[in-house]
Amino acid sequence: MRSDKSSTAPLGLKIAAAGGLLFLHLPLLLIFLYAFTTEEKSYQFPPPGLTLKWFAVTWDRPDVWQALSLSVRVASISTVIALVLGTLCAAAVSQTRFFGRETISLLVILPIALPGIITGIALRSAFSLADIPFSFWTIVLGHATFCIVVVYNNAVARFRRVSGSLMEASMDLGANGFQTFRHIILPNIGTALLAGGMLAFALSFDEVIVTTFTGGQQSTLPIWMLQELIRPRQRPVTNVVAMVVVIVTFLPILAAYYLTRDGDQIAGSGK
Repeated sequence: MRSDKSSTAPLGLKIAAAGGLLFLHLPLLLIFLYAFTTEEKSYQFPPPGLTLKWFAVTWDRPDVWQALSLSVRVASISTVIALVLGTLCAAAVSQTRFFGRETISLLVILPIALPGIITGIALRSAFSLADIPFSFWTIVLGHATFCIVVVYNNAVARFRRVSGSLMEASMDLGANGFQTFRHIILPNIGTALLAGGMLAFALSFDEVIVTTFTGGQQSTLPIWMLQELIRPRQRPVTNVVAMVVVIVTFLPILAAYYLTRDGDQIAGSGK
């Protein structure tokens, strides 16, 4: 029997795919290359020489560690807040019917649909009116506004694929609400929460615009990198930091891929 589908892709499609991959990843390779350059002030291609000294310089820069620590703490707490509130919102919207449900869903996802500068200005105005000083927690609150949306979108999609009969059966067998959540709901939505949490962490970690309006004088790692590019002291240090961030974030993303690739196998989804 002859198949209508060709076993190989057309040459033009292969070239287009290769071009797309180069467009996406060539800038990353350039960052890696310029992390080893001996030139301190400018980008020369090819680099005049290669050296490892910038890694030692970066390690000894306290401002790098301060910015990295702030970014990790902000992203971690913002992700935890997003996981709790985003999951609760998703459960309420997907598992119950009430007047204004779609309006609430729209309001939940609105922060990520608005331009970041609008969100930043709105938050800054609200904090100023409430006489809340700009601090670590104002950054966390600003990041949580869009991190909740990411978790909500992942959780609500998975909730809608979980059969309601599973929860009803659990209740009929004597389980309380917490036991049903622990043994029935959480195993079914766990991979979606993992993916949403990792994406929320990544979005918070590299956020610039909202942080600019809510951070005051504090500098997260993206703000630090932006300032270093504008007024560079040692330009290759910025590339070293960027390279390390790429390598470190690649590992959990790879782990999340393997953990969530079978997420379509939802118990009771076909019933």
